[in-house]
Amino acid sequence: MSFIPREVGERRHRISDPTALRALAHPLRLALLDRLMSFGEQTAAQCAQAVGSTASNCSYHLRALARAGLVEPGSSGDRRERPWRATSTGLEFGPADPSSSPAAADAARALEELSLVRDEQLTRRARRRHEAQPADWRQAEAFNSYALRLSASELSQLVDEIDRLVRPFIAMTRAKAPGDADVASLRLLAFRHPQSS
Repeated sequence: MSFIPREVGERRHRISDPTALRALAHPLRLALLDRLMSFGEQTAAQCAQAVGSTASNCSYHLRALARAGLVEPGSSGDRRERPWRATSTGLEFGPADPSSSPAAADAARALEELSLVRDEQLTRRARRRHEAQPADWRQAEAFNSYALRLSASELSQLVDEIDRLVRPFIAMTRAKAPGDADVASLRLLAFRHPQSS
């Protein structure tokens, strides 16, 4: 599904309040927020079709996300349909210093686990339909993993550089995309290997 995003500036937020983190740590709420952040304004009915739920259930969870400040009502031309939009273009979970709020750090870890599961499911679905994609999209898609040897500062520099390259293409903030542009998912995971000393 393609869309034309409204022009918005980048709005990244850190969610460190344990109540807001717990509000988001629900599979359907996470799916709804991801939908709005990826595809722009959507009604509860549009969300329901995309995430495999009912409009009334999505409406309930969208209101819960609104109470946590994660979504807000969008613009409606006829007032019959009520679209929703994400309030952020990107999120970070938990306090900057985990020792400052152990409850928030625990809630953030639970949310990150849920998010990792969701990302893995999305990746598997994309991989299963890879061969059915048009040739140009098959050629563009990548399913790569790399084992790197670098220092912590080099890893940080690499992640910053990739982030700098990716930012102009963020779906919610890219206003002048080509006519054949569509939503694509790019996931960056960078960590010291768990088996390292």
